[in-house]
Amino acid sequence: VQLQASGGGLVQAGGSLRLSCAASERTLSSYGMGWFRLAPGKERKLVTAISRSGGRTYYADSVKDRFTISRDNAKNTVYLQMNSLLPEDTAGYYCAAARTDSLVAVITNALRYDYWGQGTQVTVSS
Repeated sequence: VQLQASGGGLVQAGGSLRLSCAASERTLSSYGMGWFRLAPGKERKLVTAISRSGGRTYYADSVKDRFTISRDNAKNTVYLQMNSLLPEDTAGYYCAAARTDSLVAVITNALRYDYWGQGTQVTVSS
């Protein structure tokens, strides 16, 4: 599976961005999905994840109530709506796909992810 992330850019603090992650295959529904971010000098961190069905999600505390993950399996695309952006949200954002038989499992372990997109840069100015 090839994943193509897009939608990053430069935005002022308090602004919004919507990231998209498009899959090359029509089997995205077979994968739990996640968005990770990597900032200079910091470790890669899971931002949010969603189950295959879309019914269950996970959010890191730092983004709760600001970010929303969703998926459209018919379009083979996962989205990350980011509101009330903060300068500390500045990072490269990467989508990833994890094979799982479970429709409801939310994969939070980065080692479980099998495929990674190339990343899209989000820069939030103060």
